[in-house]
Amino acid sequence: MTSRKSIQMLAAALLFAASVTHAQNTSPAAAANDADRQSLDDAWWTGPLLAPNASTLPRGHFLIEPYVYDVIGAHTNGIGSLTYINYGLLDRFTVGEIPTFGYNRVNDGLSSAGIGLGDVTVQAQYRLAQFHEGEWIPTTSFNVQETFPTGKYDQLGSRPSDGLGSGAFTTTVALYTQTYFWMPNRRILRMRFNLSQSFSRNVSVAGVSVYGTDSDFHGHAEPGRSSFVDASWE
Repeated sequence: MTSRKSIQMLAAALLFAASVTHAQNTSPAAAANDADRQSLDDAWWTGPLLAPNASTLPRGHFLIEPYVYDVIGAHTNGIGSLTYINYGLLDRFTVGEIPTFGYNRVNDGLSSAGIGLGDVTVQAQYRLAQFHEGEWIPTTSFNVQETFPTGKYDQLGSRPSDGLGSGAFTTTVALYTQTYFWMPNRRILRMRFNLSQSFSRNVSVAGVSVYGTDSDFHGHAEPGRSSFVDASWE
């Protein structure tokens, strides 16, 4: 995904949000139902795993948000956990870390020797704008992450399933957005639309690794850059 395409997609999403919100605000039916439609304070959210929150924490507040997941393949189960641990340093500025753990269960080979530590990410997020009911501007934040190669990735010997990391230092910059729509039943639909770009350093690799190398390999891997665009509705 090129940067130009990512920007175009973001612009389209914001335009869509503006048009829907404008329609809600100017509709006579919507105005008549304002009194009994769901309040933002009454909405409970589960939080999507792959679409991080565009909001920041109030100053002095902690958030610990754990997830457990299972990536199911033809002959494997990649069981893992990911936890957001965030702290509101300022009302507009949140810092935190994202530790990961995993275990690979293999049907036709050796599973992981045990639960292992994956790569750990630290992050900082600054809120540029805050959504207000009746306005079209979404909550918008700029996020920077640095991922450290704490997970095992090479010299895996006879257990490739022990590979839980990438071996690369990775810097990610992202733009997060979040807005709300009131549906005809007066309940809230929350939308998130996020863009990110990651830059990974080269990795020294020895032996069996997550990059598919064999036991005699000694060299380097180049993870390179990656773009990610995702949207979610809840």
